[in-house]
Amino acid sequence: MSRLPIAADLTEPLPAPVGDLPAVMLPVERIEQPDDLTCGPTALLQMYRYYGESRPLEEVIRDTPRNPDGGTLAVYLGLSALVEGWTPTVFSFNLDIFDPTWEDLPPEALVAKLEARNAEVEGARLHRVVGAYAELLRRGGRVRLVDLDRRLLVGLLVTGHPVLAGLSATWLYRTARELAEEPDDVAGWPVGHFVVISGYQPADDRFLVVDPSRHIPAGQSGVYPVPSERLMGSILLGDATFDGVLLVLDREGTRR
Repeated sequence: MSRLPIAADLTEPLPAPVGDLPAVMLPVERIEQPDDLTCGPTALLQMYRYYGESRPLEEVIRDTPRNPDGGTLAVYLGLSALVEGWTPTVFSFNLDIFDPTWEDLPPEALVAKLEARNAEVEGARLHRVVGAYAELLRRGGRVRLVDLDRRLLVGLLVTGHPVLAGLSATWLYRTARELAEEPDDVAGWPVGHFVVISGYQPADDRFLVVDPSRHIPAGQSGVYPVPSERLMGSILLGDATFDGVLLVLDREGTRR
């Protein structure tokens, strides 16, 4: 099992591969989520296991904050990882929460902007999410507002970081929107989901995804390649379900 060094500081520019993007494959174990609402903590456990940290799935689920509907968001996964001693970095593409002009703000200024944003937004769920991001930053987590492209994803992978992605399952799977967990292309709504990106295949420009869902149209192995454009579109459209994010974990002294 190859071990790649983790970048010491994800706030620094990521190393962009020169020339053609390289092939990379990280050995991320696939774990099946026990129900439709636990893809987030299950994907987080896939990350923990990659780094050699073994925890019971039930414990990770218990320790992950949830939405009132029972699901979770990447910011809550980041807060859960903070408790375990990890430094989470969230790459957000959600314009309901972050403004593009905040890209270069230091953490303290970004917290102030989020607090000001929370005074303006309506809706209990959005209030909770904006407040959670402010809390993540106050406790040492990091947020990056950068362009999503192949080089960002491959740059993370080649430094030994699997990437947890909060995305649109509706776009990723090309399935109908859902209403009360049943397909309904007319009255339904898009569905969010979490997967872990573990590799890149330059020959056919596909990323390898480790998917905890048991309802994968592409097959039941849970590990499958996704065309780059499809994956990046799915991540950006995660904005429709309050995500649209990447989450990367780091901890001083950790090597893979």
